[in-house]
Amino acid sequence: MSADAIKLLKEKGFDKSLWMQFPRDVVIGHDVYGQIPAVCADLKLGSSALLISGKDTMGLAGERVRAILAAHNTVTSFVAGTISPTIIKDAESAAQGADFLVGVGGGRVIDTAKIVSYNLDIPFISIPTAASHDGIASARASVPVEGGHSSLEAQPPMAIVADTGVIASAPHRLLAAGCADVISNYTAILDWELAHRVKGEPVSEYAIALSKMTAEILVKNAADIKPHDEQSARFVIKALVSSGVAMSIAGSSRPASGGEHKFSHVLDKLAPGKALHGESCGIGTIISMYLHGGDWRGIRSSLKMIGAPTTPADVGIDDATAVEALLMAKTIRPERFTIFDMGLTRDSAVNLVAMLYKE
Repeated sequence: MSADAIKLLKEKGFDKSLWMQFPRDVVIGHDVYGQIPAVCADLKLGSSALLISGKDTMGLAGERVRAILAAHNTVTSFVAGTISPTIIKDAESAAQGADFLVGVGGGRVIDTAKIVSYNLDIPFISIPTAASHDGIASARASVPVEGGHSSLEAQPPMAIVADTGVIASAPHRLLAAGCADVISNYTAILDWELAHRVKGEPVSEYAIALSKMTAEILVKNAADIKPHDEQSARFVIKALVSSGVAMSIAGSSRPASGGEHKFSHVLDKLAPGKALHGESCGIGTIISMYLHGGDWRGIRSSLKMIGAPTTPADVGIDDATAVEALLMAKTIRPERFTIFDMGLTRDSAVNLVAMLYKE
């Protein structure tokens, strides 16, 4: 589904030029929230801010960030309990007159801040409380709509401030899902290259190289990703930022989103609330890598070492539902050609899901 269909974003007008927007300041480390005022001053963001956080993350980190900002800025708060067109419009109303936005929370909170930032043409700072997917640094936002999710162009953060202590204290499942999301870059770029060969779709060699390198680093160091470890949190956050930068270079989510993401979106529709986005992307990556003739066992082994699920059963989804998700993947963003558009049959889909359980 395109952005036009749900009309969340303000029209920007036609422009033949390609703008590459990247985070200017990235601060990662232990107890770094105290550096937020210096980041704001460095970027000359202004004197008034709207802080957007979730119901849980407001108490976890939002109030602390608000107190730090309030010593130097006028700050108001907005609680985004979820992400929806209505919440986005309410956040836009709350942001009227603000010089900049601060998103403190998980993916839904930061995606809300991205879209509001895009529509109001004001900068925002991304302050993730978990490392569950690469949305903390990208210029894309995922919004639930009737019949699934819509991936929208949005505003990349002007800065990222990631406290590794906060992120390491989050459930390890979130960190593992973030790793799986980055590892899925492997098959995303294979799908992009396939679309280039079959459909003549333009590719960016620079974006492909960065995206592949980011995935490779995580796979090679999978054994070092430990639960509730700040070094692991730092490592994964850096990978997620790199993945977001690859998308900014490409001007699209192509370097980090292929058939495995389409599979993930369908799976979320068929079995809502079961798997995290990165988890289902990881499962889809194993299948996609098999179809591309790559080292799918190596991908599966890395995901297992990290603690990410590798089968539908691992996330409480039955195999029949996973089969349907594989067959329906081609219906998500049909303009984005992937390996799942190459005539997958039901028998093949059944065999692919069964393969996930083989040693």
